[in-house]
Amino acid sequence: MIKGKPLLLKDYADSFETASLDRRDGILQITLHDGNGGPLLWNSKAHTELPILFRAVASDYENKAIILTGADDAFIPGIDQTSFQATSEPGQIYQEGKNMIHSLLDIPVPIMGVCPGPAHVHAELGLLSDIVLASEAATIKDSHFVWGVPPGDGVHTVWTMLLGMNRGRYSLLTGKEITAQEALDWGLVNEVLPQESLINRAWELARDITQKPDLTIRYTREVITFELNRRMRDELARGLALEGLAAKF
Repeated sequence: MIKGKPLLLKDYADSFETASLDRRDGILQITLHDGNGGPLLWNSKAHTELPILFRAVASDYENKAIILTGADDAFIPGIDQTSFQATSEPGQIYQEGKNMIHSLLDIPVPIMGVCPGPAHVHAELGLLSDIVLASEAATIKDSHFVWGVPPGDGVHTVWTMLLGMNRGRYSLLTGKEITAQEALDWGLVNEVLPQESLINRAWELARDITQKPDLTIRYTREVITFELNRRMRDELARGLALEGLAAKF
């Protein structure tokens, strides 16, 4: 809400350096990028912006379905570690990490996650979507443990839920790069498509969803994300705290 009025797209559409927004017929496409149209290398700016973006999207009642994707044939292919050196306050990182996942799950309408290429950092942002599409060239992995920190910022929950306990733990401990076909076979994604068909398929699915009554759309999103929300409420804060503690020492 802004000055007691409902939040509108014009109130926040141009507020973010790491994401562009495009809405047509109630379908909002969020494209993550580096500020110049290239793929987003995960950085402190995105870490700060995305929780705010997701909260704004959740508060805009004109959004009927969401498409979350990345720019230039990638989702989030890597990380800019140096950008986090200026963030000396661990409480900020902790709070932003919590807000990012909870705000994403609080979006009250279905999300189509589109992985057009490498999703090697914060792949869970796409995998938490209600429908997940991947290109034939997409690869998915998590590298927290490989980099020397516990995988505690939600990936510890997401990967073991989606892959099963043993396969999820194996993937987190080894940093295994999962191909698009493996992701389909293992249930991480729902469809694998040629690159040129990917975003059109997401819009097709989103249009089908928006044909349903508004309350049906919103209440369906609530019931199908209930378990994800419960698990994150129970597990996210502890995981973030342990990750932060290990990183500090």
